[in-house]
Amino acid sequence: MSYSMGNKNLSGLHNYKRFFVTLFIVSVVSIIAILILINVFPKGLYYSSEPKYESLNLKELDRIKEVTISLDASLSSGPNPKCSYYDCFNIYKCGHKGTSNILVYVYPLKKYVDEKGIAIGNKMSREFYTLLDTIVKSKYYTPNPEEACIFVVSIDTLNQNRFRTKETSQALAMLPFWNNGENHLIFNMIPGVPPDYSTIVDLSLGNALVAGAGFDSWTYRAGFDVSLPVFSPIAHLVKVNNHIKKKWLVLSSQLNIHPEYTAELLQLEEDNPSELLVLEPCEEPTNSTIRCHGGGKKTYHYPHILQRSVFCLVLRGSRLGQPTLMDALAAGCIPIIAADTIVLPFADVIDWKRASIMLGEAHLSNILNVAKAVPEDRRKEMRSQCLWLYSRYFSSMEAITSTTLDILNDRVFPQNAMVYEDWNNPPYLTPSKSPLFLELTAPRWQGFTAVILTYDRVDSLFGLIQKLVKVPSLSTVLVVWNNQRKSPPPASKWPKVSKPVKVIATKANKLSNRFYPYEEIETEAILTIDDDIVMLTADELEFGYEVWREFPDRIVGFPSRVHIWDNSTNKWKYESEWTNQISMVLTGAAFHHKYWSYMYTTSMPGNIKEWVDEHMNCEDIAMNFLVANITNKAPIKVTPRKKFKCPECTNTEMLSADLNHMIERSHCIDKFSAIYGRMPLQVVEFRADPVLYRDTFPEKLKRFNNIGSL
Repeated sequence: MSYSMGNKNLSGLHNYKRFFVTLFIVSVVSIIAILILINVFPKGLYYSSEPKYESLNLKELDRIKEVTISLDASLSSGPNPKCSYYDCFNIYKCGHKGTSNILVYVYPLKKYVDEKGIAIGNKMSREFYTLLDTIVKSKYYTPNPEEACIFVVSIDTLNQNRFRTKETSQALAMLPFWNNGENHLIFNMIPGVPPDYSTIVDLSLGNALVAGAGFDSWTYRAGFDVSLPVFSPIAHLVKVNNHIKKKWLVLSSQLNIHPEYTAELLQLEEDNPSELLVLEPCEEPTNSTIRCHGGGKKTYHYPHILQRSVFCLVLRGSRLGQPTLMDALAAGCIPIIAADTIVLPFADVIDWKRASIMLGEAHLSNILNVAKAVPEDRRKEMRSQCLWLYSRYFSSMEAITSTTLDILNDRVFPQNAMVYEDWNNPPYLTPSKSPLFLELTAPRWQGFTAVILTYDRVDSLFGLIQKLVKVPSLSTVLVVWNNQRKSPPPASKWPKVSKPVKVIATKANKLSNRFYPYEEIETEAILTIDDDIVMLTADELEFGYEVWREFPDRIVGFPSRVHIWDNSTNKWKYESEWTNQISMVLTGAAFHHKYWSYMYTTSMPGNIKEWVDEHMNCEDIAMNFLVANITNKAPIKVTPRKKFKCPECTNTEMLSADLNHMIERSHCIDKFSAIYGRMPLQVVEFRADPVLYRDTFPEKLKRFNNIGSL
């Protein structure tokens, strides 16, 4: 009985063994087969169900497909004058895959011909090629039409003189996603033909959007279309010279002016030859870089001559949109625009009142009086704005195209849209809002991080740390060890304190190291403090932090300085004497938001940061310039203390005791103001003290008792 049972057990074991061996062999064979299939048929296995979309290749213009348009091909309706963003734009095509940008699809390049084989338009212009190339290289481009929000036609429609309107309209209607122009964008800069010169391109566009130049207030559909400039291919020839002498008050250089306006201007010039210059075409009308005067007696280089005038006249020509406007902006010549009903380029976002003067055509004879009424300081502001607008939005087809897409993107995603200041304020001007998206009062619970820049004063450093840890709101002490020749003291030598102390050894001895946005800084508030500032009390530091919480976008601190203008040298001067005014708070003991450390490290204008590191001076002045330039606000000095000399330090140890150091700081202010293009520092006459400071009140009821002396 036992023997037969044993045989059965052995038989069962053999069966199990065969099963697992067979399973193992099948598994191995299956894996090998799968690997072979993957290597041999990768696309068939994984990609056959999903179509692949290739980006538009603009380098194959000579190998594009030819499409014939039949004579009776259908047309869309004309441009819908009642279209608005809410009626004709399909918002549901946008925002696929959770993107916060519009996605723009460009149709493949094709050559459209009629039944006789004649092309419906000329070869693609350089400007349109650049336009398409800019879109394809932009963050908005998608090669997948299924996820596109906006469709751009690859037919060159920039100049109506270069294509046949009926056949082009038929070609548009043949596009696979046309759908009567829904969400399609048509670019045009020269609309209309003689004799009517329409202010919108004469195409059957249905509900398509038009990014066009020369709109008037009747044809422009605000919030739907985009008003473009007429691109000037010669505006870039101007080399801006800020010191060139202005010979004329007003200059007219436009060639296609109506005869009535020409006669009126010539009469004004005859009466005011020193104030008005009227230029005319030369005998070579094809040369756009010269202008003549007095029947060809005198020749001027154009557009360079525009820099010799304060104002430049831009008139209505056969078309409303004129490249003269771009030439004037590039030269810094303030345009006086006399073209009733014109819609200026990018009028939805650009405030043209800051860079131009609008004049009714009926008041052309009053142009000199209008120009004279503009004060000199206003002229400087307008000229500066002209130059900036041109460089930012109009200097190239790339800039014009990118701006158009940005405007459309802001309409579709208004929650991410740029505001007025973003569109109209140059970087050297100040926005009216704080860049810090904070509550009115910063939260107290975070506390602040004390960043101590030190080199070799170990005793003073340790004493400072022991004082800092007594401040209730202190979160962390971060020591920036700036001495590469000597290592920081070992951990056993550091004072035993109740707050975290972290040490970072820098790779180079730079003053800017105190403003680096270290990962170890976890609080919004930073107290930058020198290792010799041991005289501040815990109450002073806590009060300074409380003031910063109410003004988190400003520098709040203790040592204050002021800048003054020195009439003897015609330069700015750094003043350290006690006065009634302050314009800077030195960062040897000051609170600031960590955002400013990031800005200092990554976005300091010019070579200021490098200059500071090279000269080992003025990093605190540079930080004050940076914050004041962006916020247009003064720093805040807290508590009455004015003396910050280290009692244990010798004068030779203190960098600020050197006379040459003070002279160099005056040079810093003068240099930085030149780089910023203005003086951003704001002078104020106040400081912040505790409410009950110096009141005859029981000390037990005062929150800040030990505010200290001068």
